Amino acid sequence: MTDTLLDERALSKLRWRCRRGLLENDLFVERFFARHESALTVRQAEGLALLMDLSDNDLLDLLLARKEPDGDLHRADVLEVLQLMRARH
Repeated sequence: MTDTLLDERALSKLRWRCRRGLLENDLFVERFFARHESALTVRQAEGLALLMDLSDNDLLDLLLARKEPDGDLHRADVLEVLQLMRARH
């Protein structure tokens, strides 16, 4: 994994992949991109991609801190992205 900034093409693909069926998740995702897309790294993108593999309800539980990542999701990149997505400031 790398801290290299994500290029425009990869960022565009990631934004497309992050589209969700649940409005609440979309709001978290949009706020995340509005705040962090210009500084998003390859490592963070990998963590975000893993979160996007979840079902909408499982993702929402993580975003609302009703659950914490476990198993394959208990990784530094996922935890970092999740913290950024949960931040309200």
